[in-house]
Order: sequence, then C-alpha cells, then structure tokens
Amino acid sequence: MGEAEAAIHSIPIETVHFHEVGAVDTIVDIVCAAAGCEALGVDRWQSTPLNVGSGTVKCQHGTLPVPAPATLSLLGDAPVYAAGPSMERVTPTGAAVLRMLNVTYGSLPAMRVEARGYGAGGRDTPGEPNLLRLLVGEAADQAAGAEPIAVIETVIDDSTPQLLAYVSELLLEAGAWDVYRSAVQMKKGRTGVQLTVLSSPDRSPALRELLLRETTSIGLRWRLENKMALDREFAEVETAWGKVRIKIARWPSGTVANASPEYEHCRALARQHGVPLKQVMQEAMRSFAELERLKEGKGR
Repeated sequence: MGEAEAAIHSIPIETVHFHEVGAVDTIVDIVCAAAGCEALGVDRWQSTPLNVGSGTVKCQHGTLPVPAPATLSLLGDAPVYAAGPSMERVTPTGAAVLRMLNVTYGSLPAMRVEARGYGAGGRDTPGEPNLLRLLVGEAADQAAGAEPIAVIETVIDDSTPQLLAYVSELLLEAGAWDVYRSAVQMKKGRTGVQLTVLSSPDRSPALRELLLRETTSIGLRWRLENKMALDREFAEVETAWGKVRIKIARWPSGTVANASPEYEHCRALARQHGVPLKQVMQEAMRSFAELERLKEGKGR
C-alpha cells in the first residue's frame, strides 16, 4: 500500500464530505435515473457525442474548468466536444449515469421508434432548447440477429512479420473476435500491412491501447458497425478413427446453412492414425450428412 493510499484509508469516515454529490437533488437524480432505466427494460444504450460545454463553474471546491475534473474522469474515452455559449452541459451526475449504463456512442442507429420523451432543464439557453431527448425502440435489423461490432484498423510499414504475428496473438487473447492482416500499397511506393481487429464495442478501448503499445504504429482509426450471424451449434460424429466435432450454422427455419468439421479434431486424428487430413474431414462430413438424414426421418 502506497503512502497516498494509506493516508486515504486513515481518514475517519465522519470527516469525508461528498459536497454537491451528496446533495438531495443529486441523490434524487441518480435514484430516479436508475429506476427509470430499469423500468424501460432496454438492453443497449447509445448516445451521440457529448457537448460538455466550456468556461468555468463555481462549486464548493472553488472555480473549476468545464468540463469539471470529475466529469472528465467519469466519461472515460467517450467522444466529447464543446459548442454554444460557455456553460456546463454535462455534470458529474450525468456522466456517472452514462458510465453506469455502459453507453456506446455514434450517430442515431436505424430503429423503429416505440416511445419518446423529453426532459427540460431549468436554465434558459438563448437561441436553443435546453432539452434532453430519449428514444426507445427496436433496432431495424434486430430480427436478423444484428449486434454492434467495433472495427479497429491501422496501417504499418515498419514492422517485421514476427512482430505482427505476435501482436495478433495478444489481441485474440485480449478478447478480439478476429484479427487479420492485408497487404496494402502506401504512399511513395511503400508496401505496408493493414491490421484489422474485430471486437465487441466494450473491448475496443483496451484493444486500441494494446495496438499502440505493442506495434510501431502511432495512430489508428476505429468505428462501430453492425454484424449478424446465424445460430450456431456443435455436434459430434463418429468416424473410423474417432469422434469429430462438427460446427453447424442453421437458418431461422432450422435447416442447415453450413457445416464444417473442426480442424483441430481432424488434424489430431490424421496425425494419430497416419491418414490424410482430407480423408478424415470427408469421412466426418459423410457421417454428419447421415446423422441429419436420420433426424429428418424421425421428424416425419
């Protein structure tokens, strides 16, 4: 435990003050926001980038710059900007609520709006409404199994293949869904490698930091897109050399869209029994096709 941390732990709880955060209106804001969000029952929150305001604000600690230090700390890597007259537009309380909801940021997504609400602030803002708008709806492509996906890209022309292979392994271990590299032609005739990382939006900040830390890149770009995937399941089939797991993708109707034997299973059996890998994979697919025919026969 460091000296600063030890000092904090030695402070009597009776001497700790929450100042504005402990005010009744702040507590009401937090409790009501939590209750309202729970009542709405939505499974994903999204916001446009935040106009945090500018200038200064007076509080019990004196005059602070806008956004206040606590606000910036709570917002983390949320995209922010300042526009309009100088004033505080995002408070620490609001930032805490956004952080609690694990909000993702971007433009208004394609959706079917089912409900809408407006909250008016008590401060007059000449020339513009002081309103917060909330839209609740269903993503337009939700029925197709769509979900958000973060796409991170960087182009590198001064790294070795060994380094990029190592970084790809680290990214997958850190939670990336997929990592792939593409050869690209850069300015001045240089050949480079575009490294693309796919992940869930919540893993994106950590993966971006890993990329900048482990590669020679000094910049990257990232965006949020939508992805969809068919329902997947696994089944085991018998072959002359042992069991093989089959990965199966099905249409919503239940019919098979695609099926493939797990490579590692087939590879292990091929090495163990000294038979061609392609032969093990072909046998596994024949067994799977027979299994599906038996299922269809029982279903009739």
